[in-house]
Amino acid sequence: MDRNLALEMVRVTEAAALSCARWVGKGDGINADQAAVNAMRKTFDVIQFDGTVVIGEGERDEAPMLFIGEKVGAGGAPEVDIALDPLECTNSVAYGRPNALAVVALAPKGCFLHAPDTYMEKIATGPKAAEAISLNNTVEENVNGVAAALEMDVSNMTVVILDRERHEDLIRRVRATGARIQLISDGDVSAAIATAVPDTGVDLLMGIGGAPEGVLAAAALRCVGGGMQGRLMPRNQEEIDRAKKMGVEDINKIFDLHELAMGDSIMFCATGVTTGDMLKGVRFFPGGAYTHSLVMRASSGTLRYIETQHFFDRKPKY
Repeated sequence: MDRNLALEMVRVTEAAALSCARWVGKGDGINADQAAVNAMRKTFDVIQFDGTVVIGEGERDEAPMLFIGEKVGAGGAPEVDIALDPLECTNSVAYGRPNALAVVALAPKGCFLHAPDTYMEKIATGPKAAEAISLNNTVEENVNGVAAALEMDVSNMTVVILDRERHEDLIRRVRATGARIQLISDGDVSAAIATAVPDTGVDLLMGIGGAPEGVLAAAALRCVGGGMQGRLMPRNQEEIDRAKKMGVEDINKIFDLHELAMGDSIMFCATGVTTGDMLKGVRFFPGGAYTHSLVMRASSGTLRYIETQHFFDRKPKY
């Protein structure tokens, strides 16, 4: 894929971030999410490519736009699959919390796991500790293994876990190892990526979150050489049937990073909506706003941080 397409995708995530950032702290996640969807869809349609959404807002009967299977783009080459989340961490925007992102990942057709909208058990870390993690290991083995691979004392490493009741035992066991814990209210895509980005202070992600978000995180980690595994955790027979319909034959299978996101032509873009460990959020000024974005390509391993100054009287008002 043309590397310039990755930079075009920044326009898409910027548009979504700018649009939904106006809803920060207003307690309305529905309108925030819809604003991001509308802006992302509109911007896709002026970029020359032929895209099919494989990780999106839901299935056709559940989402008005950017549903799984929807075609986006102005047409023409290249033909790609798209994994996206117009607003990752809707509640973070609604209640003014950190780590909200607008996210898009691209790959040649067939390179993303078609994950249903269910839960996934995940573990993720950066390149140096990629071989030290396994969902077949105990919590203690994973924490101590990552610490050893990073050549740091366990008491100095940080494990990120979603603050959920289902993680009470996980939190207790991680604390017992002596490791530090950062509990987050939402945003395990950002947290998973942060494990592989220097200077974030995040070493390991553990716990159960959304399966589509797991594929997005894997796409980013494929670009920077991190390590990740995921195992679907369906809540009922309907979710099991949906997963099998989407091509997952073994519900208990542990997917490694290269099965979640395959190949070396993956591109990943994210723009911060609210400030987090990895990206600054949208900052408005009279007549415009600043955005902070990250662009990554698996083929080159490059990470580009892009700070953009937008003037609303010269650009579309998303």
